[in-house]
Amino acid sequence: MINEGIMSSNTDEWATPQWLFDELNRIYHFTLDPCSTDENAKCKYHFTEKEDGLKKSWDCERIFMNPPYGREIGKWVEKCYINSRNDANHVKLALLPARTDTKWFHDYIYGKAKIYFIRGRLKFNDGKGSAPFPSMIAVWNSSYENFREMTALLTKIGGY
Repeated sequence: MINEGIMSSNTDEWATPQWLFDELNRIYHFTLDPCSTDENAKCKYHFTEKEDGLKKSWDCERIFMNPPYGREIGKWVEKCYINSRNDANHVKLALLPARTDTKWFHDYIYGKAKIYFIRGRLKFNDGKGSAPFPSMIAVWNSSYENFREMTALLTKIGGY
C-alpha cells in the first residue's frame, strides 16, 4: 500500500534519518545544521526557518545540510557551494534528492563536490515507507580519508 502522505507535496521537509546522520557525523563531526526546526535539528548550533540560514554566516563551520526540497533548494545548494569555496578548511555536506537534471546539480555539485548516491530509497521523517525519490550526498572540502570512510559506509548500507 502506498503512503499517501509521503507521495504528496504537502511538505518540502524530509527529516534526516537519525541513523544516517549519526554515521555521517562520526566521519565529519558537524558543527552547524543551517536549515532545520528546533525539533529535528541535528546539531546543537542550528538555524530555523525564522532565523533564515540563507542569510546567516556559515564560515568556520562543518556543515550538515538537509535543505527543504521545494523550489528554494537551489539557493541552499548554491550557498553551500559558495561557502565551501570561501571556507576551504571546513567540510560542507548536503543530503539531497538525486536530481541530476537540475540547474543546481550542474552549477554547484557536478565536478565541484564528491557525490555519493544512496542505493534504494531512504525512509525520512522516521516513516515506515520509503521516499518517492532517490537520494545523494554531496560533500565539498572532503579529504581522501573521508572518501574511504564514506565508501565503507555506503558499502555497509548498500550504496556500492
